[in-house]
Amino acid sequence: MPLIKIDALEGRSPSEVTALLDAVHRAVVKAFHVPVRDRYQVYQAHPKGFLIIQDTGLNISRTEQALIITVISKKRDEILKRRFYQELTEQLAGSVSIAPSDVVVAVVENSAADWSFGNGEPQFLTGELA
Repeated sequence: MPLIKIDALEGRSPSEVTALLDAVHRAVVKAFHVPVRDRYQVYQAHPKGFLIIQDTGLNISRTEQALIITVISKKRDEILKRRFYQELTEQLAGSVSIAPSDVVVAVVENSAADWSFGNGEPQFLTGELA
């Protein structure tokens, strides 16, 4: 946890997707202080015209490399979220040449009762996970 969902336009090779997912994971680990094996990611590629990423009136230029990254997570402090946004854009720029202007992030928060990691058990509630 957190669960990371990445939406992008089609066209990346499998190795590019792997590098992108690795960069995102490094940012999650560093900013949110989660264990390295705490990795849940979904990458979804969409045909052109099926993913629209505009600039909300901020005059932010987007390219076909643009991503929408949805982070589903327990509540996190604002300082950690800000650190994550910065670390994420640095990792993506450095590892896969995605400009910070091409990275849109939405954090969706939930509670301990909203997670089951298998076996039909809510591990945060049972005490198996802290």
